[in-house]
Amino acid sequence: MGGRQVTDWQGKHVTVAGLGVSGIPAAKALHGLGATVTVVNDGDDERARAQAAELEALGITVRLGDGATLPESTDLVVTAPGWRPDKPLFTAAREAGLEIWGDVELAWRLRGPDAAPWLAVTGTNGKTTTVQMLASILKAAGLRTAAVGNIGVSLLDAVLGDEEYDVLAVELSSYQLHWAPSLRAHSAVVLNLAPDHLDWHGSMEAYAKDKGRVYEGNRIACVYNVADKATEDLVREADVEEGCRAVGFTLGTPGPSQLGVVDGILVDRAFVENRQKNAQELAEVTDIDPPAPHNVANALAAAALARAFGVPAKAVRDGLRAFTPDAHRIAHVADVDGVTYIDDSKATNTHAAQASLAAYEPIVWIAGGLAKGATFDELVAGAAKRLRGVVLIGADRALIREALARHAPEVPVVDLDRTDTGAMLAAVREARALAQPGDTVLLAPACASMDMFVNYNRRGDAFAQAVRELAAADG
Repeated sequence: MGGRQVTDWQGKHVTVAGLGVSGIPAAKALHGLGATVTVVNDGDDERARAQAAELEALGITVRLGDGATLPESTDLVVTAPGWRPDKPLFTAAREAGLEIWGDVELAWRLRGPDAAPWLAVTGTNGKTTTVQMLASILKAAGLRTAAVGNIGVSLLDAVLGDEEYDVLAVELSSYQLHWAPSLRAHSAVVLNLAPDHLDWHGSMEAYAKDKGRVYEGNRIACVYNVADKATEDLVREADVEEGCRAVGFTLGTPGPSQLGVVDGILVDRAFVENRQKNAQELAEVTDIDPPAPHNVANALAAAALARAFGVPAKAVRDGLRAFTPDAHRIAHVADVDGVTYIDDSKATNTHAAQASLAAYEPIVWIAGGLAKGATFDELVAGAAKRLRGVVLIGADRALIREALARHAPEVPVVDLDRTDTGAMLAAVREARALAQPGDTVLLAPACASMDMFVNYNRRGDAFAQAVRELAAADG
């Protein structure tokens, strides 16, 4: 199994675990290749029934409300990335000696003989932004490319579709990498490592190991974060092709085989002749939107992957200038009475919030939500000197309040004892009362949003709407 020819799949019985954004395309693709497909799914709600009806109309069997039992005569399991490895279905599959693939593994196996190489991006934070920057740089170089993977565009669609690509910019989560044992990228980066999804992986060690899979078999470059030693350790542990190089990125002055920043200029000392002495200017920090430190790091990582693919320096500059970040990622909302309001609702964990807090000073910080087992002492201790005040919202705000009492006892704190969606307007009003001209009111919750909002997008929208109401009232 694993070829592109239909005959490889004729008569093969494939069980697809999970409906949704990856399961449905996988089931359709396998059915189209001639496999006998059964989809199993834990849920049996109205949405799942509608999805099942769509697949059953094609001749695909769907079992709703029964994701634990392995169908008889299964030859292969293809799973949605979010399904945990300790599921009974996977235990049964392993006991039967079956392979378990994720959607990324399936896409990798279904590539044609002249398929576009993959430039892969993973890490705890910054993946989507980096992949989008990378795609923008590749397009500026005149290459046919797309940002795919965990970013919303199905890898299966990219691999099996009619459009031809020169190279793909691929975002990969730790879940996807766990289920992608044979993936071999042209070049890859682990942007950073911080505790996340530990309930799924079981330990930080297991989480890091799955992230490190992205380096396995790399051909040209394993890109790592000089400021995050764990990423360099993963490069050292990886089994790569002969000649593949370790390339670092740093916000400081780069050494040989690194990209970095010198006097506001992004500089390449990795992909130049005689890198012991020479350097290539790529772009200015001001070409990056926004030029916050962690976003500059994202740009350096994207530039490193693009340069590994042979992209000229001018395309790096042009691609970064053309890039516009997604909403709710350190997005400037408005300036009201000399105070800047920044929406970083995407900062759903402490690592992301730490990067956001490092970008501004002084700050009135709006934080809180669902902590997902996180602790806040390190985050608060590192940001304490930057804080003018703090407004806390959400179900687990007490955890942040306790960390503030320990590490920033002089900082005024407003604790909003409410979790309804209207709390955001109250939070913005309280933040305004704490702020002084020249300050930044920063929504960087360090928590998930689902206690109050459907997702972080809705939370960011509520913040932006509250700021606009504030501005209109002043107007």
